[in-house]
Amino acid sequence: MQKKQNPESEKFQKPTGPCLAVTSSQVFPLKELHGKTRALARVTLNDQIHLTGLRVVDGTNGLFVSYPNDPSYKGDEYKSLFYPVTRELRDHIEGNVLEKYQSMVHASLAT
Repeated sequence: MQKKQNPESEKFQKPTGPCLAVTSSQVFPLKELHGKTRALARVTLNDQIHLTGLRVVDGTNGLFVSYPNDPSYKGDEYKSLFYPVTRELRDHIEGNVLEKYQSMVHASLAT
């Protein structure tokens, strides 16, 4: 006897391959440095959702992108409001933002 599938479950099949991509990004280098933060950034994924509050941070291993934390969280650690679940998406977002940041810094040094 063959089990009948629920048509609703077919709507929500997990896609194969990358489904999110940065379609737009903006980086705003800080004129006055605040700790290790070098710039603020926002990205748009698939022309559908904006991620704001990203920061370009100069860490011990170089530049990286930090995601916004919940200011009302009172625990010992940070609690991110959102973050990429997969390493591939994290690398894609970080690469895009850092490339834009570095090109802006090099352009400002050239002038």
